Amino acid sequence: MQIDGILCKEAQLGSALNHSVHEARRGDFGLLLSLLSQDALDFSQFDLPHSSSQEADKSEEALKKALQLGPQKPLAPEQFDMLIGQSNGFMAQGGDLTSLRLKECLQPEPFAVRNDKKHIPLHIVDNLEPAVRQKLENTRSPQMLVDKHDIDAAGFYDQIAGGEMQSMLQVAV
Repeated sequence: MQIDGILCKEAQLGSALNHSVHEARRGDFGLLLSLLSQDALDFSQFDLPHSSSQEADKSEEALKKALQLGPQKPLAPEQFDMLIGQSNGFMAQGGDLTSLRLKECLQPEPFAVRNDKKHIPLHIVDNLEPAVRQKLENTRSPQMLVDKHDIDAAGFYDQIAGGEMQSMLQVAV
């Protein structure tokens, strides 16, 4: 048996190890194993192909194309549309769920009907306490509401100096 060069990997031996086992030549088998490199990184399992020096395109579009992903499902439409999902209801009544799934994969519909982060559904507003509901209505319709923390200091002083407040304060004491 002739082996040219330095042995590093089992792949360089070809079928010599296999022949020595089947022909019961223990000496040749032991010799071939002792000639192999002791470094585990030289084994054939770790002989990975070398990558090119160019950086691969790792943009979102390139990854979507490589993984063959369809269009992304939007969270909400740009404009309010109450008819989202109406065609799905008609398809589901017909019983063709395969076509419904295909349509959803090709043209995904948004998760929500409206694109309003501050929208609170009516059934939630109906279950609020009256004081909380009043605060919510005040924030929705910004009218000329006087904030509790804004005090007209000049008007307050005029009321105290005029005697109207003094009589009310004396009655309370």
